[in-house]
Amino acid sequence: MEKELLSQYYLILILIPILCGTLARYLTLIVDYRQYPSYPNGYLIHLVTGFISSGIGAIAIPALLEKNFEAVTFLLLATEQFREVRRIEKESLQDIDNVEHVFRGEAYIDGIAKTFEARNYFSLLVSFGTSLIMHIIPLNNIFITILLGIIFAAILLYVLKAFTKGKSVSDIADIKLAKITVKNSELYVDDIFVTNHLGIDLARNLVQSSGIAAVIHPKERYYSRILNHNGQRQAIIFEACRILGLKRYHYTKCDYETGRIAIVLVPIIYDEGAFIETIKKVPLLESIKKNYKIMKSNSNQMKG
Repeated sequence: MEKELLSQYYLILILIPILCGTLARYLTLIVDYRQYPSYPNGYLIHLVTGFISSGIGAIAIPALLEKNFEAVTFLLLATEQFREVRRIEKESLQDIDNVEHVFRGEAYIDGIAKTFEARNYFSLLVSFGTSLIMHIIPLNNIFITILLGIIFAAILLYVLKAFTKGKSVSDIADIKLAKITVKNSELYVDDIFVTNHLGIDLARNLVQSSGIAAVIHPKERYYSRILNHNGQRQAIIFEACRILGLKRYHYTKCDYETGRIAIVLVPIIYDEGAFIETIKKVPLLESIKKNYKIMKSNSNQMKG
């Protein structure tokens, strides 16, 4: 009887971490304004990989306690598997990109793929941490052990999400609605010249009557380096067009003297609030982030 209870206890020590790790993957899969991954097939794929990574994390501690070091090599296999997930996500997004009205762009796709790889590590680390804390707790009260394991899993997930949370456009810039002006074939957003390709009356009238525009003002001059990156501008216009739909025409333009970015499109759904909010929430791409401490220091010295 004692042996059976002990066996059930060790089963719980594996099942609870697996459940915590899988739940952590689910919580990071909540569909945001970008609507990716798709539901339900995208959910299923990522939940299954989250379950597998949770299982690997859960058995690592028992394997070490049993001195079964061969089982620990599964951690290395998991790393390779997660890299494969990133590769598949990247290829899938590139295939989808070919049928979109506006491209996501390589930089945005790379960032999304890396994010999904990292979130599989969430499952593994939460499961591993839960298993570790439950093995450290004495055997005298199984309910306290389970409760502490769940609490530790929640804390660890919160820390991981906070650590990996990236910034968005609103963190480095102010976004305001702007006035569209068409002069002959030239298009202006406020005082920023955008294009001179509006050569026919139909195009000019459409942009003037149905277009929506915004100007992104960097909070510091050196932030314009990020905002003016082609990949970042492409991500912004993609999200704006995907949320509002695209009837015709879309442009982005940088005012090189001030670092301001003009965004203009003719949407299917005209919603100024959604337009501004979408631009604010567009993530800053990791591949173009730079360390501006030196530039900021020099800028402050010049002001002084």
